[in-house]
Amino acid sequence: MPKICTIKKKAVPLRPNCNAMDWDFLIKEKDALVVTTDSRKVVQGSVFVALKGEHFDGNDFVDQARRDGAEYVISGENALAELQDLARAWRRELGIPILGITGTNGKTTTKELCATVLGTKYKLYYTQGNLNNQIGVPLTLLSITRAHKMAIVEMGASHPGDIKELVDIAEPDFGLITNVGKAHLQGFGSFEGVMRTKAELYDFLLARNGTVFRNADNPYLEKMYLTAKQSVRETVCPAQTVLYRTGVMPEGTHLVGAYNAENISAALCVGEYFGVSRENGLAAIRAYVPSNNRSQLMQTAENTVVVDAYNANPTSMQAAINAFKGNCYILGAMRELGEYSHLEHQNIVNMLLERKAEKVLLVGDEYKATTAPYPIYENVESLCEALQKEPLKGYTILLKGSRSNQLEKVIPLL
Repeated sequence: MPKICTIKKKAVPLRPNCNAMDWDFLIKEKDALVVTTDSRKVVQGSVFVALKGEHFDGNDFVDQARRDGAEYVISGENALAELQDLARAWRRELGIPILGITGTNGKTTTKELCATVLGTKYKLYYTQGNLNNQIGVPLTLLSITRAHKMAIVEMGASHPGDIKELVDIAEPDFGLITNVGKAHLQGFGSFEGVMRTKAELYDFLLARNGTVFRNADNPYLEKMYLTAKQSVRETVCPAQTVLYRTGVMPEGTHLVGAYNAENISAALCVGEYFGVSRENGLAAIRAYVPSNNRSQLMQTAENTVVVDAYNANPTSMQAAINAFKGNCYILGAMRELGEYSHLEHQNIVNMLLERKAEKVLLVGDEYKATTAPYPIYENVESLCEALQKEPLKGYTILLKGSRSNQLEKVIPLL
């Protein structure tokens, strides 16, 4: 098993059709960079990136950024592309091993658990919060310093080609796809579209002789891997595959839900590969307390609440309902499902009916077209008003829905 310190920087070409500038003038001889897209966070010696969005234009603040001490300003129509090129250049300058993580469900939890396990042995940097898109991944890379010996980069996707774009920036040496499921179907077009896009991580690693961590119990991941292997011509030094099993949920963790078993198994597998014993890895996971509205168990004055309200899609919603042992469901709508929306929301209602749920409160107009016999609230504000009039007491509650529902606003009333 290779030691992490022996992995050397690879000489790899720039992306095709990429006219990247030479960033040596900015990154050489520096131990760290300070890069921001928020003009209010500019400090002396930082790099300000003037991005343009639907409701803002960073170019309006370029002069102010310079006055506040920005060493360099990236502006203009190609600001995002230049930010990504700078991030790639800094990643190559550091040359440390990078683990890329993607998947439909569990990627953030798995990232956190991998960081928890590897952090017992290595100084590493990992994606903070949900900075996993075309802007977030470059900012993550640019937050790594020369003091770090390894990094974990989470990668999200909602359209075909998204993962390819991100791996071309981060250039991971190792990769892990947690699973694939029905999410962002409006953007992907179909479940097959989800599979093809997530497999772009496998494509990259196979072409670069990287290492793939894969759940051997997941037939979709096996199919994606074999398809990628057939389409990529491996060199003399073929890619390595490290397999793990879903396993069972270990006792003594602060994570709620049997579906977290595969996230824990993945983190333990990654840890063992890099020299962290299973015993030490499991001890670290048992000490980990989630604090990001994912798989959190809260005990309020009146109820017990399982908070999993950061994100939701048909696959994760069904898994959460199946794993839940309580008697009250507060479920928000699942977004970005396109033509599949009605079918998938009806499927959730059918599951609740089969389970003969004692108490169900639904949030979102998507449920109104279903056969749900439960109260349906237009938004979380309407639900809060109802709970103020009729508080819940003595329930074990599952709180889950897409982030846009903002279900966390309900927590103070539970």
